[in-house]
Amino acid sequence: MTPKNKCEVCVIGGGAAGMMAALTAAENGRNVILLEKNKYCGKKLNITGKGRGNITNNCGLDEFLQNVTVNPRFLYKALTVFSPADTMRFFESRGVPVKTEQGRRVFPASDRAKDITDCLERSCRSAGVRILQGTAKKIIAENNAVKSVLYENGKDVFTIDCESVVLATGGASYPLTGSTGDGYKMAAELGHTVTEIKPSLVPLLVRESFCSECMGLSLKNVKITFADRSGKEIYSEVGEMLFTHFGVSGPVVLSASAHLKNDFPYKMLIDMKPGLDEEQLDKRLLRDFDEFKNKDFINSLSKLLPHKIIEPLVLLSGIDGRKKVNEITREERKRFLALLKAIPLTVTGTRPVSEAIVTKGGINVKEINPSTMESKLIRGLFFAGEIIDVDAYTGGFNLQIAFSTGYVAGQNS
Repeated sequence: MTPKNKCEVCVIGGGAAGMMAALTAAENGRNVILLEKNKYCGKKLNITGKGRGNITNNCGLDEFLQNVTVNPRFLYKALTVFSPADTMRFFESRGVPVKTEQGRRVFPASDRAKDITDCLERSCRSAGVRILQGTAKKIIAENNAVKSVLYENGKDVFTIDCESVVLATGGASYPLTGSTGDGYKMAAELGHTVTEIKPSLVPLLVRESFCSECMGLSLKNVKITFADRSGKEIYSEVGEMLFTHFGVSGPVVLSASAHLKNDFPYKMLIDMKPGLDEEQLDKRLLRDFDEFKNKDFINSLSKLLPHKIIEPLVLLSGIDGRKKVNEITREERKRFLALLKAIPLTVTGTRPVSEAIVTKGGINVKEINPSTMESKLIRGLFFAGEIIDVDAYTGGFNLQIAFSTGYVAGQNS
């Protein structure tokens, strides 16, 4: 015999979506158990926004949906019911002031993601949610309806009898935080389709050694453009990027990765000076060349470029770095200018899903009612957060999806 607990709603997963679902259900008068495998809730939430907690994006519905890269229409109702403005009001009303920064990204005023986690957990406990530690292993259903949940704690196996289950176990990214794909298996056992699981918002691998030579260099306000093998442009945006030992990362690169399919390699171009057209940039080069006309070429670029990228760029240009500036030919200057506007890199793949911010893929949205987040296959089974096959750009959009789907699931469970 396995020891039993009993409740009306069992929420599996104590992340952003799970805690929002549990709290909402409890505040609607339901008896709720929240089952979390870690010793504390919100382990992944605590590291979002580099630990600052980018909880949402302060934009309207249409603009929000434009930033959802997979299945945006599915989220229309959830975002209408619980919008970014609702998220901001939710936390402010519970003692966590928020602020809006560049790109309309919203953070707690304290710059501490843990304040968001603490607020959610405190609210759950105040509403009567029982938080249990354990790893869910199986959802039991009879006659296509939820009946109970089996979970383990150490060597012991327990049963939770319940009327509804909210599956909010996250994706497969950042497995050290507990997102190990458990929910996919439990849903599949009940007949749900799990679309292909891939990394999204993930750093990219680059063939050329240029990146490792610039490792650690962060570039702001550069334009990156991606094209497929046929030369068709896939993505282009201005933002911040980072060179690493394996390739490239940073906000604009992570957003670009959401557009890349498995058809590698892709061509990536970096425009170092997107604010200047070629004529303007040429005038800037000529001014610098005039100022440093008696210096070596490699020593004439300090006003134009970060130090770390100068030598790799000079090598890539094919111009002798020790050549005097006043000996640089017009053809060489034009060649270097073209390089500044389009540094060519070859993207060969992504880092693994364990390093992705979010998981691309998940429970097929055709099998979920978008108005309630309830399964169309199993009565009383609900989904919330990253386990669903939806994902979006960086900037607070994915956490808002967790809050919105969690709220709707909790409201209807």
